[in-house]
Amino acid sequence: MELILWRHAEAEDTAPDMARVLTAKGHKQAEKMAAWLKPRLPTKTRILASPAQRTQQTAAALRLDFSTLKALAPGASIQAVMQAVGWPTADGAVLIIGHQPTLGMVAAYAMTGKAAYWSVKKGAIWWISSRVRAGGEQTILRAALSPDLI
Repeated sequence: MELILWRHAEAEDTAPDMARVLTAKGHKQAEKMAAWLKPRLPTKTRILASPAQRTQQTAAALRLDFSTLKALAPGASIQAVMQAVGWPTADGAVLIIGHQPTLGMVAAYAMTGKAAYWSVKKGAIWWISSRVRAGGEQTILRAALSPDLI
């Protein structure tokens, strides 16, 4: 299974939280990451986004169909995200567009099996794979990339 975690790009610091929109810099970050990510996505990748406006705008930069999942809203639990994607045994690839600290906790859990507070930069992706080799499950970090490195 391929699990791609994409934190929303830079957003305005306003209220209410769910209505926050991307800044001009955030739009540029989303476009840069989308341009890098889109040609690399496996065929039939499921794309799931939080209902927050800033994640919807980040997802829209891909110019691909995506589903909005309430379970990915700010404050989502590791368990809700893992259940939504079927980690680690589901077939195919899933791209999650979401929030901190949830995405960092999901990355930590996927990589180590333990909850921890890892930081994912705004607009960055973490691409994690799961596979079975020699009868054992393996987790691989395929990429960790922020838009300022593209």
